[in-house]
Amino acid sequence: MSEPLRAPRAEAPSPAPTAPGPAVSGPPGLSRRPRPRRIIAVGGGKGGIGKSMVSANLGVALAQAGLNVLLVDADLGGANLHTCLGVGQPTATLSDFLRKNKAQLDEVIVPTGVPRLSLVAGAQDALDAANLKYAQKQKLLKTLMGASADYLIIDLGAGTSFNTIDFFILADHGLLVVLPEPTSVENAYRFAKAAFFRRLQQVESQYGIEDIVESALTTREGSLRTLHDVMAQVRSKDAAAAERLERELADFRIRLVVNQARTDADLNVGAAVASAWKKFFGIDMDDLGAIRYDDEAWRSVRKRRPVLIERPDSPASMAIQRIAARLLALDGTTDSSSP
Repeated sequence: MSEPLRAPRAEAPSPAPTAPGPAVSGPPGLSRRPRPRRIIAVGGGKGGIGKSMVSANLGVALAQAGLNVLLVDADLGGANLHTCLGVGQPTATLSDFLRKNKAQLDEVIVPTGVPRLSLVAGAQDALDAANLKYAQKQKLLKTLMGASADYLIIDLGAGTSFNTIDFFILADHGLLVVLPEPTSVENAYRFAKAAFFRRLQQVESQYGIEDIVESALTTREGSLRTLHDVMAQVRSKDAAAAERLERELADFRIRLVVNQARTDADLNVGAAVASAWKKFFGIDMDDLGAIRYDDEAWRSVRKRRPVLIERPDSPASMAIQRIAARLLALDGTTDSSSP
């Protein structure tokens, strides 16, 4: 039987990378709370790729490692994370917080039955929930940044709307889930490109490159299709600004997870996508590994149970344990030698 991940004992000194960040401003009652130790956002270019299954079971894996985890269902148009965890529809959801029926995020957090794992269920009952107003989005972003947890996992909706992308690039780890299918890979590439250029838009005024970013976003042929092209244009205007921008964008690093791999070739899709992204776009993408197609996984979904709880020794469970271990290793929390 595979052993769950183990975080270091409480008395062990915490490495610098895992120290909580500074307090952040936010709604009343949250301004003095520390930032979560790490934020993980799970996104994808299309629906039906298993994002919620990955989010739920990754949360279980980290909780089993002794970490306090808060799962947030931010799939504002089709929330179902509670179903993956076997939690009945909570009486208070994210929509109550967004509509100000509940003043504090704590009021919509519910237990999952898994020790150290809590949930904010999605906004199922709001027809306009997927179209957040700017002020609502900013409130939610600030509040999530002030949530008290070792790990905050945000399960995002599919596609490349600004709401989805802004949550994705907020995270310390942006996990992009992809199926080993041409359409899914193509949509994943579009998602990654949209996230990168959205990040550029957020910093363009700092470097005076608004015109360059606009050209990169609107051109279909010719120049400004890749990071290399953008940086060349910035460098021609201001070499020092280009150097600073390059350092900042080096932190933009997507983590790829291939789901439902059926063949040995499918297991290599992540590495192939990361290599193509690096070659074409000039920035790194991490291949966190593949989750084998596993009958136990869909059986667990039907039972409304995380596969890590229902069948911890299944191929899918063991793959998710390895992915969790790699994330912990990236954070300096433990090694990546999970079975």
